[in-house]
Amino acid sequence: MLAQYGVDEVRSIMSSSLLSVCSTHVFVSIAWDCQEVVNIKNLMQIDAGLGQVVATDTSQIPYYLVGDEWIRLPGSLKHITVGPAGIWGVNKDYAIYKYVAGNWVQAAGSLKQVDAGGNQFIVGVYMKDTSFCLTSSATVGYKGPSSPLPWTGLPGSVKYSSCGPFGCWAVNKNDDIFLMSLNQDCQNNGWSHIDGNLSMIEVATDGSVFGVTSAGSVYTRDGITASKPEGTGWSHIPMCMIMKHVTYDLGRLWVVSKSGFAMVCPH
Repeated sequence: MLAQYGVDEVRSIMSSSLLSVCSTHVFVSIAWDCQEVVNIKNLMQIDAGLGQVVATDTSQIPYYLVGDEWIRLPGSLKHITVGPAGIWGVNKDYAIYKYVAGNWVQAAGSLKQVDAGGNQFIVGVYMKDTSFCLTSSATVGYKGPSSPLPWTGLPGSVKYSSCGPFGCWAVNKNDDIFLMSLNQDCQNNGWSHIDGNLSMIEVATDGSVFGVTSAGSVYTRDGITASKPEGTGWSHIPMCMIMKHVTYDLGRLWVVSKSGFAMVCPH
């Protein structure tokens, strides 16, 4: 029956059908009221922090959200992040960029994933799952090739990392979860293992932690405080689709399904 429609029409029909199913699902009972993210399709990844939201689509086009409008940013990126350290991204060739005065300025080094959620410092993961940290002074002060970039290697092997006010969280190739205390000068005490398994993880500006399993289920970490940064346990957030990416900021959970369909869920 769908054969009579074009690719975009099919995607629109499927998105509408998925949202219809979601609207009758269990979100209301658990206080997550999910709505379709309008004016953008085929998302690959999304990141929120300090009231800002950025995203990349499957064509590796970066976007910045202004009101309900997604403004296309210049360049091509496979991963983008926003937070106290500014807006950073990496492209398909693992080149690193910082958004400065309306343009992307390339930074020395190579990363496959980067996170700007720390206290004005950034962390990133290299192709071979080695991770690095860039101090707050170098991160905030970076204006171009003449600025110093003293990357600090971090211990262990992780495939995805994200930081917040109470520490940095990461997952490795086996989906094991880890937590590290990391300061503005990239000093750390190593990774501590946390129970559970996730394929990706994100820390919000307020310290909340959310993640997605390899099967596409979404979880949040309970009981996180400054005195107990590891929290107390995981709570499942039911979704009616298989998810691949999640981020959270200012009471809104942003989720992207494996098909690229995006929802925002106020709490």
